[in-house]
Amino acid sequence: MGREKAADIGFFQKYLTIWVILCMAAGVLIGRYLPSVPDLLNKFEYAKVSIPVAILIWIMIYPMMMKVDFQSIKNVGKNPKGLYVTWVANWLIKPFTMYVISSFFLYVVFKSLIPAELAKQYLAGAILLGAAPCTAMVFVWSLLTKGNPAYTVVQVATNDIIILFAFVPIVKFLLGVSDVSVPWDTLIISVVLFVVIPLTGGILTRFFVTKKRGLEYFEKKFLPKFDNVTIAGLLFTLILIFSFQGDIIINNPLHIVLIAVPLTIQTFLIFFISYLPCRWLKLPHDIAAPAGMIGASNFFELAVAVAIALFGTTSPAALATTVGVLTEVPVMLMLVKIANSTKHWFPPKENQGG
Repeated sequence: MGREKAADIGFFQKYLTIWVILCMAAGVLIGRYLPSVPDLLNKFEYAKVSIPVAILIWIMIYPMMMKVDFQSIKNVGKNPKGLYVTWVANWLIKPFTMYVISSFFLYVVFKSLIPAELAKQYLAGAILLGAAPCTAMVFVWSLLTKGNPAYTVVQVATNDIIILFAFVPIVKFLLGVSDVSVPWDTLIISVVLFVVIPLTGGILTRFFVTKKRGLEYFEKKFLPKFDNVTIAGLLFTLILIFSFQGDIIINNPLHIVLIAVPLTIQTFLIFFISYLPCRWLKLPHDIAAPAGMIGASNFFELAVAVAIALFGTTSPAALATTVGVLTEVPVMLMLVKIANSTKHWFPPKENQGG
């Protein structure tokens, strides 16, 4: 079983937290001892967006978007209860619990450790994480819990569509409540750059490759070529971000641990907010597990991209989103274990009406 899981999750994904820590360290050292590198890269900027970071983020997001089969949306009616749970948890609960939990810890519990102005920026990063449900690693978490793959694809496809319309107003509202001023156009440009363009590219690539070589070739031969591209893009992005963030981290190393506390609590909370209603609704485990996973994990690639576009590569908000990357894998692996050990909570699949 252990070998099977190791093969399922893949070498890079399995040790992602270690790679993230190494890349953070490499970035900080570059920023500290080779400051000319981030200074040079900072010059390549357009409309407050770092061109090198934008390219790396496209490299991260594009392979994920190719996995989304929008044809699957026609199957939405086959098991709508699980999707309703996912949509409610992701869009009506998750962004607001992230705001409340992060505000409580950053402004109340850690008040004596984090200056108010920094806390406001960290909160902005947390809000960006909370408003973006996972669309990539959820395929891995679903696989490890033996989730229904067709259902997971429908989840991801519908959430990608909802992100296009809901992400900007939710972020704008919560940042406004947090007293952080963000222009509408910057938010909209961020979503166009980091969701619409790669999503369109992914859909077109899927369509033309499938049309020319068939679906089996696309899924078995073409997609696997990009397996490590997303992780590589993420890791190089982190090196860049942390090279810009070097001074902030060296001066405030404790802050990374403090930011991780509300993010971790939020992850567990949202998992159970999605997972337990599936039990009450008597849904099978292969629907319940991915429903819990997609809400618990974040589309941190989008959060990092938007934080950089809104606040800059050297901002504390961008740092907070990268802490989300750091905590994601170990926490989600814990939730995978919880989901697998509670399979008996759910009725056998054969007793389900579909």
